[in-house]
Amino acid sequence: MMYGQTIRSKLSFLAHSEDPNSEVSSSSTPPHGGDYEGGEEQQKGNSYEVFLSFRGTDTRKGFTDHLYTNLVNAGIHVFRDDNELRVGEEIGLELLHSITQSQISIPIISENYASSKWCLRELAEMLKCRRSKGQIVLPIFYKVGPSQVRDVAGRLRDAINTHKGNMDEVKGWEEALKEVKSLKGWESNKIDNGYVILQGTWFSFSFIILETKYKFYHHISNFFLFLYDRHEAALVAEVVGRVMSELKRLFQLNVPEQLVGIDDRVEQILKEKDSWKNGTWIIGIYGMGGIGKTTLAKVLYNKLSIDFEGRSFVANIRETFKNEGIKCLQKQLISSITRKPCDVSNVDEGIGFIKSQFSNKKCLILLDDIDDNNQLKALTGDGNWFKAGSIVIITTRNRNILDEAKARLYPLNELPFNQSLILFCRHAFGEDSPPSDYEDISHAIVSTTGRLPLALEVMGSFLHGKAKETWNDALKKLKKVPDKKVQESLRISYDTLDKEVQQIYLDIACFFIGSSKEIPTYMWDVCSFLPAKGIEVLILTSLIEIEKDDKLMMHDQLRDLGREIVRLENEEKPQERSRLWDKEEAKDVLDNNKGTCKIEALQIGNGRGRRYTSEQFKELTNLRFLQMEFADLVGDFQNLLPNLRWLRWQPTSRNFEAVNFHLEKLAVLDLSKSGISKDWGGWGPLKLATKLKVLNLSKCLSLRRTPDLSAFKSMEIMILEDCKNLEEIHPSIGDIKTLISLNVKSCHRLKELPVGVGRMEELRELILDGTAIQEIPISRDYWKKLKTLSASGCERLAQLPESLGSLGSLTRLNLSSRTIKELPESLGSLVSLTQLNLCATGIKELPKSIDSLKKLETLNASYCASLAHIPSSLANLTSLRNLLLCGCGSLTEIPDSIHKSTSLTKLDLRWTKFAELSIGKLQI
Repeated sequence: MMYGQTIRSKLSFLAHSEDPNSEVSSSSTPPHGGDYEGGEEQQKGNSYEVFLSFRGTDTRKGFTDHLYTNLVNAGIHVFRDDNELRVGEEIGLELLHSITQSQISIPIISENYASSKWCLRELAEMLKCRRSKGQIVLPIFYKVGPSQVRDVAGRLRDAINTHKGNMDEVKGWEEALKEVKSLKGWESNKIDNGYVILQGTWFSFSFIILETKYKFYHHISNFFLFLYDRHEAALVAEVVGRVMSELKRLFQLNVPEQLVGIDDRVEQILKEKDSWKNGTWIIGIYGMGGIGKTTLAKVLYNKLSIDFEGRSFVANIRETFKNEGIKCLQKQLISSITRKPCDVSNVDEGIGFIKSQFSNKKCLILLDDIDDNNQLKALTGDGNWFKAGSIVIITTRNRNILDEAKARLYPLNELPFNQSLILFCRHAFGEDSPPSDYEDISHAIVSTTGRLPLALEVMGSFLHGKAKETWNDALKKLKKVPDKKVQESLRISYDTLDKEVQQIYLDIACFFIGSSKEIPTYMWDVCSFLPAKGIEVLILTSLIEIEKDDKLMMHDQLRDLGREIVRLENEEKPQERSRLWDKEEAKDVLDNNKGTCKIEALQIGNGRGRRYTSEQFKELTNLRFLQMEFADLVGDFQNLLPNLRWLRWQPTSRNFEAVNFHLEKLAVLDLSKSGISKDWGGWGPLKLATKLKVLNLSKCLSLRRTPDLSAFKSMEIMILEDCKNLEEIHPSIGDIKTLISLNVKSCHRLKELPVGVGRMEELRELILDGTAIQEIPISRDYWKKLKTLSASGCERLAQLPESLGSLGSLTRLNLSSRTIKELPESLGSLVSLTQLNLCATGIKELPKSIDSLKKLETLNASYCASLAHIPSSLANLTSLRNLLLCGCGSLTEIPDSIHKSTSLTKLDLRWTKFAELSIGKLQI
């Protein structure tokens, strides 16, 4: 039986591959441009939708500001040099990086544009990006005729003559100015003259003055009304409209690649769009769980998204409302429309914000899985909170909610049989139809599933590759399902799982959706659940998914199935169930001392200021998972919690009032985001957890020094990321011979690692990015198993030792720090290396030994400003697929053997004099 694309995609997580650009730093140094007018903060690695290039003295406080504001109000992520650059950063690289990461570039060519060499560099870079990767360039000729640009005449010619230095660069600027005139853009002087008053602060006018040509601020009471040229307003509107059209694909939600039976339903809904001219169109899609409501809504959202100023997709409302409350949902809605972080203190404030800020914004909103009228009332009201023409799409299982919302109803029923068969066969056989010997039984199974998309997918995945006998057994069980309930159909797959795999499935359904899969595996491992096998089985049976960032995900119907299985352990008494994820039920059990030995996992909500006593945990003898937010423990815990394997806790008190708190079987201790310090009283008792595997102290901002760690002799993972005040790791960490991963990323005050770290024999991952370390303690006799070493942004790290070459197992090396000036020749001894990131280093040449890296797949030397030479021997590295040299302005030549190499699939030479070599078969 052949494996289809569907099955291969389920196994893709086992063959993790990285984007060659994923480690490109944006912190390196290009030559300075003294005439540049820079500004505020930008996130590293950010991707922009639009880059605005302009001469500040000409247009910043007029046309450019109007254009920028309107683009942002339309929900577009715009880079503008005066408010997007990080304070204190080197200006040039930030700009160039932002251009390359943008989808569209808009040069606003004004009278003094060419008097800024950075404007000219930006223009040249935009056109290189256009030639090499198809970036869209939309020029605006602002009060300058294209003929002036074409002939480089007038003040543009005078301005360009003032620039001295690299004549090749100046010639490139002239070529860029000549090329840009041929592109389709706008001429401001060809827009009809006139004036318009823009929208006021709380209300709007549409008033036109046609004769006098001037600008002024007109004050009416407390409102400021802005008056400016009507032709500029029209031009801004045209530009925004064109940008929105070009960016349509960027607003798309993810949907399955292969859809069955969706297009017809979408077209049916869109036929009625024109009839909704006034007010807000509320589309209500309803049906049973697993019928495909969310998928249909997403496809519809994607079809409509181009026409709106604001867009928001609020997912899993039923679940989020239950766990986080309506305020959290309001924050999501507001943040996605404004494209900015948002905080509201209460629900009423959220309602007020939505009503006042979005009444003049045409919005597209998708509210997924509404199950309470109060949710709708707090998010969109009666629909009149938004500008006429807005659309709200609602998915729900409860039609009554849609009736009250006066929504246009679109029921979703089972797929027709022929479409159901196609969907099932894609998962069972990887084809659109069954083999002849499976035709009859495939038809029978499709008929008995109720033709529900989720059930068809799960059942097809479950039966893929199974013997005919298993197919017959599944069919018999399906025929016994009362009324073809979807959860009963799905449970057939669950019931066939081994007991250990069932435990993993139920844990994910109750606690770990959206969590990284790595850490829970330690708990499952010590509980003998065999997680590696279990996770693979759950993926292959479509019961869970692993997202590209390694997160555990599950369809809400499958989540509900898992939780229903737990609920049915005892419908009346939560304390008699294995898992308590509902915060109110957990609170009731603890507050009323109802705990029993049946409870294995317990999640307690935010209990800021609460104190839980040992008496409340007295009967929880089989508890293996405990998660508490901002609470404290008091009392005598002697002989309590003997089986606890996972503790996630944010204690609030600096003192530790629990006594005899002995967690000898603890595998995972997560104290992240808490206020603990080295002197916290809980460290003493916790040192009895000698079997601890994972210690997570990330974002503990009060932690300046770690405590003595010598007790944790079995620890494998230590996470100190974002402990921004951490200055010292206790030397006892060197005594932990089992440590596999140490992460101290963004510990800005950490200047050195304990000597013992260099003697670790099991270490496989060391993350040092953004620290103040000056030396990496590599010893020739240790780190034999190290696979990942990352030291990006370590601005005090000046050199690497020759002992670097002893890391024979190293596959990923990230040295993106400007202070690195040279590399040791021993680099060539890294025989297992596949990824080498030297982006933005100060190196002048690559070591000759680099041609020994026979397994190297990606070499990123982008923005190495001093790099002058690339050895021709790189062409002999037959595994090399990606060679990234963008921004290496000092390169004097590219050997023929490099750009003619048959092994290279990506050659990036942007912002070098060899940019044209990036074009052709070596597409970037």
